[in-house]
Amino acid sequence: MESLEEVLFDAEEKMDNTVKVLKEQFAGLRTGKASPAMVENIQVPYYGTPTRLREMAGISVPEPRLIVINAYDPTALADIEKAIMAANIGVNPINDGRVVRLPIPELSEERRQEIVKVAKRQAEEGRVAIRNVRRDANDAVKALQKKSVATEDERDTALADIQKLTDERIGQIDSELKDKEAEVMTV
Repeated sequence: MESLEEVLFDAEEKMDNTVKVLKEQFAGLRTGKASPAMVENIQVPYYGTPTRLREMAGISVPEPRLIVINAYDPTALADIEKAIMAANIGVNPINDGRVVRLPIPELSEERRQEIVKVAKRQAEEGRVAIRNVRRDANDAVKALQKKSVATEDERDTALADIQKLTDERIGQIDSELKDKEAEVMTV
């Protein structure tokens, strides 16, 4: 049988995971600077198996506008190049037979606005996910009260705690969005 503490712990864990996923999504959004996070999760078909790029190559940023991908298996360079093109991240890979270079071009104002829109959409999806966790946790708490596992006062306290968690995590998402927006719009 679940307790109120388990419901609260579970809700907090799910909300934290939502924020973590959103941070990872934001890291993958292209700004004007090179970042390994832009490409590390790209799936590359490697001997018929989709494999994350970070698992099959070293990814480095020797210059602020350049990503260098050094494949552990040089025969995979062509596949890596194709996967990056297919990922449509707005950069054209240069394969010299030893490494794949990704020169990051300067972003136009229009492209910056598009990236901000994508970030806002991802943030809203994160908020919705957190609200869904809140709804599920609230339902679980009310069910526990109906089963006489918790009193009305305990239920009310738990519901208030869940709302407080929700507000904190949504605040984190808003803060992350604001930071990402400032980072993208900085020329």
